[in-house]
Amino acid sequence: MPDHDEIYAAEADRYEQLVAREDRDHQLERTIQSLLPDLAALDAADIGAGTGRLACMLAPQVRSVVAIDRSPAMLEVAKRRLEEAGLANWTVRVGEHRDLPAADAAFDLVTAGWTICYEASSNHPDWRIRLEAILQEARRITRPGGLMIVFETLGTGYEQPHPPDFLTAYYRELEQTYGFDHRWIRTDLQFESVEEAERLCRFFFGDELAEAVRAQGSPIVPECTGVWWKRL
Repeated sequence: MPDHDEIYAAEADRYEQLVAREDRDHQLERTIQSLLPDLAALDAADIGAGTGRLACMLAPQVRSVVAIDRSPAMLEVAKRRLEEAGLANWTVRVGEHRDLPAADAAFDLVTAGWTICYEASSNHPDWRIRLEAILQEARRITRPGGLMIVFETLGTGYEQPHPPDFLTAYYRELEQTYGFDHRWIRTDLQFESVEEAERLCRFFFGDELAEAVRAQGSPIVPECTGVWWKRL
């Protein structure tokens, strides 16, 4: 399996090539709008923002958005994308999930896409402690009645949810201990060619998925994404 920490630190542009192919049917944006139909007056924060997938989606719709990530390289790509879009209602900040660089009660919406999983994986013996600290920080920076939305993988290369074993306990914790509501959506990737699909899937997901993509012979790779949300 590729080293994602190394990718986030040194391969930000290549990572952006991959995520730019994700969610061909715009289900992420539709999901956020279904949970918050009127975004125009809201201040938003995206934690673990990466190259700005959610921040760039939110920026044209909200009053302001702050993209927070531990990787300066990833935030440089996010900054470039936001500048190229001609947007001015955003900032980027380097920071950790458990020590967010934001004031108390600063945001109406906090999003976290494919990022808390790295702290809350059952591969960490103290994952419950880590998760509690992250959610406490999210609660701290959210205004009363504000919304937190968490997106996490339910399997790339699958047409129905197939969550990794090391994340299922974390997902249950969100629902059973912290009271998050849950649904799942399809966020299929649309590549320009089978060759590109194989190359970029091998880069981030590893050989097994890349070989399956090559055998399937389609530039479309199915993907399932879980959505968890709660008023904080």
